[in-house]
Amino acid sequence: MVSFTLNGAPTTVDVEEDMPLLWLLRDELKMTGTKFGCGVASCGACTVHVDGVPTRSCQIAVGDLEGAAVTSIEGVDSKAAAAIQEAWVELQVPQCGYCQSGQIMSATALLAETPKPTDEDIDFAMEGNVCRCATYARIRKAIHRASEIMEA
Repeated sequence: MVSFTLNGAPTTVDVEEDMPLLWLLRDELKMTGTKFGCGVASCGACTVHVDGVPTRSCQIAVGDLEGAAVTSIEGVDSKAAAAIQEAWVELQVPQCGYCQSGQIMSATALLAETPKPTDEDIDFAMEGNVCRCATYARIRKAIHRASEIMEA
């Protein structure tokens, strides 16, 4: 049994402790917003927040979550998240959309830490979040736009 907080709710699960968090979310809890991309932490599609830090859920075992706070795309709820979501829609960031939950989770964490990021801050924070449609310019523009929305 492993107990942690998931999207603000106390959660206890009885699964193999070496199960990746990604499989717990998708297969056991039926929370399919977090995507499987590569399984080796190279694409960022499975990004969630663990104790506020963007984390590849394919590479963290459920057993390592005891007492942690996990936020998935289904539960991200903050001023930064709302601004990111508004900017994403306004600037029509997604093309195929597959990577977007991971992109949003990384961008939200960036704005929570750095409300007025530079291009370099954005590039560093978003490094490792792969977009097969190459919407990187729109993602960067949307993060800057979300920063403006947060200031308003």
